[in-house]
Amino acid sequence: MPTAPSPEIIAHRGTPREHPENSLPGFAHALTHGADGVELDVHVTSDGVPVVHHDPTLHGGPHAGRPIAALDAADVLATALAPGVPVPTLAEVLALVAPRATVYVEVKAVDAEAAVAAVLAGHGSRAPVHSFDHRISRRVRALAPDTPVGVLSTSYLMDNVAAVRAAGARDLWQHWSMIDAALVRDAHAAGIRVVAWTVNDVDVARRLAGYGVDGLCTDLPGVLRAAFPRAGS
Repeated sequence: MPTAPSPEIIAHRGTPREHPENSLPGFAHALTHGADGVELDVHVTSDGVPVVHHDPTLHGGPHAGRPIAALDAADVLATALAPGVPVPTLAEVLALVAPRATVYVEVKAVDAEAAVAAVLAGHGSRAPVHSFDHRISRRVRALAPDTPVGVLSTSYLMDNVAAVRAAGARDLWQHWSMIDAALVRDAHAAGIRVVAWTVNDVDVARRLAGYGVDGLCTDLPGVLRAAFPRAGS
């Protein structure tokens, strides 16, 4: 019998059910679970430092509720996600993860492209960028031609391939509920990778793998790694 497809296992914001999301401990734990990559969110401080945080505002500390874009890095990095767990910079996550796994960078903020591209310089395919704002992906591609880019989508477009190509992208990050065999087939025929997000059910993951998706972004990297063991493990 042919072996089942083995998509890349990508830890969504680290291991958010065990550690604060987008934290260094969460990313480190994802690596121990055998994740092939981690996915994270980036905003940029007022002094131009890309930091890893999902929302545009902070949730705790003296600057709770204030936009990251209005604060300098010192204030943001002094904010704790949990006791003893500060907001990390993108550079810190790259230093921890990139030697061992791919770092998928979702850029949340407009006008952050240049600051992010500068930090990613030299990492190439180890640190691709993606965004819901497809203009951001296209701008990063123009600034850093060696950085693969992707586009996020929660819709089943009439022409998914055209949307990816318009951004100069390599990857289509599609919500798992909007993926079928035809979408994957058409994407692959155009040389486009398909990453499904956020997949936390093993049966759903196996169905998507049967379609041939290239990656599964998940809150449960250990569970999906067990369902899709690496060859030889």
